[in-house]
Amino acid sequence: MLDLSGRITLGEGSALLRSTIRELLEENRFKILVNLGDINYIDSSGIGELVSAFTTVKNRGGELKLLHLTKKVHDLLQITKLYTVFEVHSDEVVALNSFDSAKA
Repeated sequence: MLDLSGRITLGEGSALLRSTIRELLEENRFKILVNLGDINYIDSSGIGELVSAFTTVKNRGGELKLLHLTKKVHDLLQITKLYTVFEVHSDEVVALNSFDSAKA
């Protein structure tokens, strides 16, 4: 599980997310659960980075799911119509059990 906190914005926040996802994939970790419960702000670059991470992981045969959306993040995903793209969970155990067991 990847626990994020603070801000995902243009610059450092989105770059850190990108590099962390890349590191996980290089470690052959293809089931990625991103905990957004402590994110207090996300801008369009941050949303773009989440979409990019989702696409990158999916193209490598993995799964990226979101956990504990804050109201702000939830609303932003709803407005941008991206809520239906991501698999979103509010319960960590359910989220972890939802990963396809056939994938490593």
